[in-house]
Amino acid sequence: MFGRRRLKVALGVASLVTIGTATGIGAAQTPGAAWPHVGSPLPADPAMEKRIDSLLAKMSDEDKVAQVVQPDIGSLTIDEIRQYKFGSILAGGSSGPNRDDKAPAPAWLAYADAAWDAVTKRDDGRPVIPPIWGIDAVHGHANIIGATIFPQNIGLGAMRDRDLIRKIGEVTAKEMAVTGIDWDFSPTLAVVRDDRWGRSYEGFSEDPSVVHDYAGAMIEGLQGKAGTKEFLRDGKVIATAKHFVGDGGTANGIDQGDNPSSPEQIRDIHGAGYPPAIAAGVQAVMASFSSVRGTKLSADKDLLTGALRDQMGFDGLTVGDWNAHGQVPGCTNTSCAAAINAGMDMVMAPDSWKGFYASTIAQVKSGEISKARLDEAVRRILRVKLRAGMFEKGKPSSRPFAGKFELLGSPEHRAVARQAVRESLVLLKNQGHVLPLSPKLDLLVAGDGADNIPKQSGGWTISWQGTGMTNADFPHAQSIYAGIAEAAKAAGGSATLSVDGSFTKKPGAAIVIFGEDPYAEFAGDRPTVEYRAGDSRDLDLLKKLKAQGIPVVAVFLSGRPLWVNPELNAADAFVAAFLPGGEGGGVADVLLAGADGKPRHDFRGTLSFSWPKRIDQTPLNKGDAVYDPLFAFGYGLTYKDKGDLPALSEDRPAAATRPDGTVFARGTLPPGWRFDLAEPGGVAEPVTGNAGATGGGAIRLSSVDRRAQEDARRIVWGAAGGTARIAADKPIDIGRESNAQYNMVIEYRVDAAPTGTVRLGMQCGNNCAGTVPITGVLRAATVGQWATLTLPLNCFATAGLDPRRVSAPLTLASDGAATLSISDIRFVSANGVAGCPQ
Repeated sequence: MFGRRRLKVALGVASLVTIGTATGIGAAQTPGAAWPHVGSPLPADPAMEKRIDSLLAKMSDEDKVAQVVQPDIGSLTIDEIRQYKFGSILAGGSSGPNRDDKAPAPAWLAYADAAWDAVTKRDDGRPVIPPIWGIDAVHGHANIIGATIFPQNIGLGAMRDRDLIRKIGEVTAKEMAVTGIDWDFSPTLAVVRDDRWGRSYEGFSEDPSVVHDYAGAMIEGLQGKAGTKEFLRDGKVIATAKHFVGDGGTANGIDQGDNPSSPEQIRDIHGAGYPPAIAAGVQAVMASFSSVRGTKLSADKDLLTGALRDQMGFDGLTVGDWNAHGQVPGCTNTSCAAAINAGMDMVMAPDSWKGFYASTIAQVKSGEISKARLDEAVRRILRVKLRAGMFEKGKPSSRPFAGKFELLGSPEHRAVARQAVRESLVLLKNQGHVLPLSPKLDLLVAGDGADNIPKQSGGWTISWQGTGMTNADFPHAQSIYAGIAEAAKAAGGSATLSVDGSFTKKPGAAIVIFGEDPYAEFAGDRPTVEYRAGDSRDLDLLKKLKAQGIPVVAVFLSGRPLWVNPELNAADAFVAAFLPGGEGGGVADVLLAGADGKPRHDFRGTLSFSWPKRIDQTPLNKGDAVYDPLFAFGYGLTYKDKGDLPALSEDRPAAATRPDGTVFARGTLPPGWRFDLAEPGGVAEPVTGNAGATGGGAIRLSSVDRRAQEDARRIVWGAAGGTARIAADKPIDIGRESNAQYNMVIEYRVDAAPTGTVRLGMQCGNNCAGTVPITGVLRAATVGQWATLTLPLNCFATAGLDPRRVSAPLTLASDGAATLSISDIRFVSANGVAGCPQ
């Protein structure tokens, strides 16, 4: 492995928790001992508690339940907010005012006012309880067009800069205040132990000491310092420590999966960020989707009540994640007394709120949820609102900073983000000191990430998945190419953009910017840590340029360390930029020298995650009994270091490249595949993002929730019909599977029975296909109920498919109206013999 460079040594969490109560972390722990006691940094306030007593006495059961149910603004109207008087609302990753996730900033503030008025105007004599509005501002207020976009947390972890973390929190809070939003579902305190996890980039590090070090600083930036006059006042927001607890350690890196760790590992590794968060006065904790040793966190009383409240002394509110309660055994999205009884104060029921509200009232009246437990939950919510001054702040637009839209993406705020970009870059290779580049060279800037702000920003940017955007959606941001071109021009040089690397005049050097496309949550889960298995386009570009004698600098955009040995071999210099956000100029600040040829800024980032040497090398973490990474935790070159690397092994274990048979699962397709739609007799039109329609609107595709957010797709055919298909970027060979009697298994739901004929099939290029009729199956299905269809692959071969060159592994064609939702689609070994439909 390549050793540590400039590693800033931090005390391990095991050491931190033995220092004593003066640290705010707690007394010494022994194996199997309880969590450390921390307690609130805010002194007890008898007057506040007496005020809460008075409010509770005047509230009806319905008023109280309205405080504990949190709906999403995409699934209810202002009139419904007025009717139910909800205590909080959220805007999910793809929700916006008036169902427009690209709504301009003034529309967000106007919605905040409308919701406030709807809740606070009442004449029934019962107490007026102001609402709070929550949002995932996880790398800046990035849901809002024009806001400052910071690097994702994985990059911030590479900075090792607490003061800058605090400034980032301050800027984020101030920009949230501009739009009237009170509550940030951030920071994520996951300690990421398996980089296959789709949320790896939301974590600061695999090392609990880094997460411990950052937690309090980010919370103080968002909320202000507890015990001071600034705490939760003007320009500050409620912070949320999430996801309690263990979400970064699920088996095989499966999002929302099970963490098998021991109680001590859960406390000392995965829980490392929570004592400092509580010590900093964090007012909300979000429970994880995931499980710990088989028990869903949403109903884990030992952790939500025992560890968090009774032992650590957290006195704020706990909130669930998006319909996570529905995964608790015995619960549904619309009913889960177990979550509230376990210690969840507020249940996030985004689109299930109406049913959840009704069932919770019934459970309170029946005694399944005691009135004492309901009062306790509401007390915690009211306590947070009182501490945040919600009863005095008034309508959102009347507050300081509200409506000061010039603060969104202001030069001062962008300067903080640009500094974060500079500090987060990690130099992995610098053969022959090719960097820094002279800005006076004719520079070629290539790769699909070069002029691509959405790609460099990643998920949770305007939309949940960060997809469906163009540079035009980022008026206060700069692509990496634009930053390079600006710096080169200022120094008397030039930079030319050529995504495919073509040129007419040989450049002095090439900067190739490439990497992962945006994703969020389970959509980013992957079976191995190999970068783009079976897709060599980026590697081919690097090799093509290097073969022409051009010095090649690779800038890799990713939400995690990945196996890129071939790409490292093909580049003269290699920079891990992670997901730097909106300030591409920060990359140029470090890569390009000044006009005098000297570095303008040196590299200072060091890896907060270990970098794999092999495809099958995961989990891989500092402290492993056998630790053999390519680049160790803490590695990072500077310009003074010798940055040469020997040729790296490019061997791929056979098991690492074997396809797993998945066509569509958890809302995602394999890399390079896509949905497209075609009207009868028309040309296939690709779907960008999770929704789309043909130009004539005859057939539409949208996302729906089944087991998780947006993990299924709904196809709506009009009377004229049309075809929906999944198309592969290059032909796939399923000849072996067809011959071995594999089946295609589709999980589906008929939402409106077909009026015409529906055929399921596959294509193998032009005029090559095999289809089978499924009309009878669909008409026999129970409308609104999920079912499974199993078909032998050889049915399609018998009907004319060449299984050795499948270009579209799924086609669904209807000649009439129908509505069908599809979930998992996979090729599996036959279990019994299914027949071909006639």
